[in-house]
Amino acid sequence: METLDQFLPQVWFVILALFLFLYVMLDGFDLGVGILSLTASTEKRRGILMTSLSNVWDANETWLVLMGGALFGAFPLAYSTILNALYIPILMMIFGFIFRAVAFEFREHSRRKVLWNFAFGAGSFLAALGQGFALGGVLQGIAVDEAGHFVGNTWDWLSLSSLLVALTLIQGYVLIGSTYLILKTSGELQTTHFRTAKIAAWTTLLGAGLITITTPLFFAQIRDRLFNPPQVYIFALIPFLGILLIGLLINSLNQRQEKTPFIWTIGIFLLTFFGLALIVFPYIIPIQITIYDAAAATSSLVFMIVFIGFLIPIMLFYNIYQYIVFRGKVITDNYGD
Repeated sequence: METLDQFLPQVWFVILALFLFLYVMLDGFDLGVGILSLTASTEKRRGILMTSLSNVWDANETWLVLMGGALFGAFPLAYSTILNALYIPILMMIFGFIFRAVAFEFREHSRRKVLWNFAFGAGSFLAALGQGFALGGVLQGIAVDEAGHFVGNTWDWLSLSSLLVALTLIQGYVLIGSTYLILKTSGELQTTHFRTAKIAAWTTLLGAGLITITTPLFFAQIRDRLFNPPQVYIFALIPFLGILLIGLLINSLNQRQEKTPFIWTIGIFLLTFFGLALIVFPYIIPIQITIYDAAAATSSLVFMIVFIGFLIPIMLFYNIYQYIVFRGKVITDNYGD
């Protein structure tokens, strides 16, 4: 039983990481396209951008709901502590989702689309900003008491490090949104997003580099963990792999390839998640609460694994089927200027 008590929290840590990665990858390009819609020069272009999302964006957000439910069931202490500590960033994200959803539906039936266009783009930016601040707040640590309950200030999440994380995440979303639009568009609009993808690739690299350098400098406990064997060897390899992937991405953009930029961007996101897992594990709230401290009862974890074991294949099949059905480029003939 003691072995099971150690093993199950690790399994659920991996499951939550999978849910988070799928959400960031799938809804990330949704948010990126939404942010890019703010820069669209004509209503025709904006319509194409929003049409590229119309059949997939609802399903993409399902992974966030699933992750929240899994966190509540598997690590209830972490769920309550994180929500108390990050109340404002989470509200920012929720309000952003509301603006996006309402604007997406109302814009379609509105004669004057300016307000709804802005609400969709601003809602996308607000949701991404809230997620970035939440991630930055968790990574910099949450003040808790001996029982693991939040005892900090409402604004503890707001700092230069969390702002850097938030801005870098937004650039990452713009990057994956741009590479997605390269897949879905053609002509002059596609050329525009080849350019935005290049810009976002460099700004994402800059932000990721600053985070990689500053995190060990300002957080002693993370520095002690990362610069001791065997973590130091893995951690030293990640920046080189990241630069390699960025180089492959830039090269594919220069050669105007359509599919490979999106693939390389997914690789960058995957490498980033691996680096975050290396920094965080075995903590669910760095550097205060471990996954073993926050885990629910063993019987609950086992029951949830049985349920999730059925649900994950269904969700994956639905997502894959959806993208197969709606593959191909957006047809632009039905859009006016």
